[in-house]
Amino acid sequence: MTAPDLAIETRALTKTFGRQRAVQGIDLAVPRGSVFGFLGPNGSGKTTSIRMLLGLADATSGEMSVLGESMPDRILDVLPRVGALVEGPAFYPFLSGEDNLRRLDSADRHASPRTRTERVRRALERVGLSAAAKKKAGAYSLGMKQRLGIANALLQPRELLVLDEPTNGLDPQGTREVRSLVRSFAAEGTTVFVSSHLLAEVEQVCTHAAIMSAGSLVAQGSLDELRGAGERHVRVRTADAGRAASVLAGFGLEPSSQDYDASSADVTALLPAGFAASNDIVAALVTAGVRVQGFAVEEPSLEDRFVDLTGEGFDVVR
Repeated sequence: MTAPDLAIETRALTKTFGRQRAVQGIDLAVPRGSVFGFLGPNGSGKTTSIRMLLGLADATSGEMSVLGESMPDRILDVLPRVGALVEGPAFYPFLSGEDNLRRLDSADRHASPRTRTERVRRALERVGLSAAAKKKAGAYSLGMKQRLGIANALLQPRELLVLDEPTNGLDPQGTREVRSLVRSFAAEGTTVFVSSHLLAEVEQVCTHAAIMSAGSLVAQGSLDELRGAGERHVRVRTADAGRAASVLAGFGLEPSSQDYDASSADVTALLPAGFAASNDIVAALVTAGVRVQGFAVEEPSLEDRFVDLTGEGFDVVR
């Protein structure tokens, strides 16, 4: 079913709960080696989709494959190659972070007991918890628990990491640490699938993204492709707004209509697809004697694209 260059692929994947359709026929295509952002507000169907991909919930209909294998048919072959942190980490609070990882590692039938100590040590070191290894998990901050959850996902070599809201509840320092970890995983060739409702996180670490809204997949592709599908504008800040508008009109652009009597104003115009004469506009403005106080070509943001597609606002900050 799956293309060899895809780590995750779904076709018409659907999940219903009674009369409620939580996931509505989504077709995901996650390239191998990418950092893929699964983007959408809380309640948009992201976690339900992840649970189906990992065999934690049955799909109502549709097909899915992970690392080239059909799921859930090949789940025993696939899951040892996947590390996951879903719906927040849960640990025994009376055990240390190190002992929690030992216990989890011992439950893995593919894990050799002879190398357990070294695996646990490396995983804790990788997420910056070596100094807190002997501390009881119940005394860990939320950020430390998140990192311990990622450490658990790293106990064995993984081809795919699935991280559901990995920066949820973290302070700025913890958020930066998780971003750095995700980038290091990708640099080693691991595919990272990051679910998030925080657009800023996706824009900073991901190479590709899919946008979910009310259970439906409304767009996916590289970040440049998603941004590029939106509208571009040119903006000129000047005290000679009328003349600036005339210059833009000379390039076949339609300036926004406004009162240009103000001493300083912004003149904007929509740029058609493929328009690449921005430098020529600047030269023409100067030649026409326009006093240019500012000039910018405003590229569409991922937030703009989300609003265009769904008509909804978005959580861009905590």
